[in-house]
Amino acid sequence: MSTLETFDVVVVGGGPTGATAASDLAKKGRKVLLLDRMGRIKPCGGAIPPRLIKDFEIPDELLVAKANCARMIAPSDKAVDMHIEGGFVGMVDRDKFDEFLRVRAANDGAERRTGIFEKLSRDEDGVSVVQYVVRGGKQSVPDTTVSVRARAVIGADGAKSGVGRQAIPGAKEVEYVFAYHEIVKVPENPPADFDGSRCDVFYQGALSPDFYGWIFPHGNTMSIGTGTADKGFSLRSAVTALKKQTGLENAEMLRHEGAPLPMKPLKKWDNGRDVVLAGDAAGVVAPASGEGIYYGMYGGRVAAEAVEELLVTGNGKVLANARKKFMKEHGTVF
Repeated sequence: MSTLETFDVVVVGGGPTGATAASDLAKKGRKVLLLDRMGRIKPCGGAIPPRLIKDFEIPDELLVAKANCARMIAPSDKAVDMHIEGGFVGMVDRDKFDEFLRVRAANDGAERRTGIFEKLSRDEDGVSVVQYVVRGGKQSVPDTTVSVRARAVIGADGAKSGVGRQAIPGAKEVEYVFAYHEIVKVPENPPADFDGSRCDVFYQGALSPDFYGWIFPHGNTMSIGTGTADKGFSLRSAVTALKKQTGLENAEMLRHEGAPLPMKPLKKWDNGRDVVLAGDAAGVVAPASGEGIYYGMYGGRVAAEAVEELLVTGNGKVLANARKKFMKEHGTVF
């Protein structure tokens, strides 16, 4: 018999998707390990719709801004404002938002650990073994490799999911764009056209040949970014051009990040046995808008439901219900 520590579920990835899945399963009394990399902040405009705020009980203090209008700017420079009558889209800072969700999962009973997923294998009993590396942090402190057993694994580790690539057929073929953004301070004297309650979306080839550029308000800061699937296109140069175009070229940059965003759901999210993907790992970022937080959290929830059914029944086929339920509810978006 294996002497490794055994969890009901190991969730790989501590973003909104993984934290939601871990929280839901921990509340059901399952022994859950939430494994996340240290210090990573995903490049993201940070928009969360009202249904997310309601369905996942997001407190108002996490909203750094409330956008009640989206301005769409065409290649011709013509702008059309789309107002959200009687409502708003919440804006969050991903570092604080993601950490809130991880803390909530821990408070619900999940065990948080920091580590880098390395590989999946099986022990002599056929149970999945998750191996991850804990960085020493200093030259004098070596890295440590840790292995734990898992009755089920949820891969919520992003567009180039290590879990997916090792366990799910077709996961290596996910289509994605690469996104880059800069978080900058709102100038003391912002451009006359700046509106802290408006999201600006630029469909212009100079800013992206196949996606879009954006300026999203975050209270005292803003996210300025763009994305493309064209590997030869300079995202940093495009963001620099966007800042100059909008009079924000002298705004102080606080940080910048880049990451792949999937553009098409995978055809298969599970291995029919004990592994299921969710969120970016499953390919569910809305291709027209780039919205991913809500779909990630919803995906984490349906993955948790499927895993709970697996743990109750022992039938690995039920993991396919995660994709079926997700696509039934949101398939037209994709």
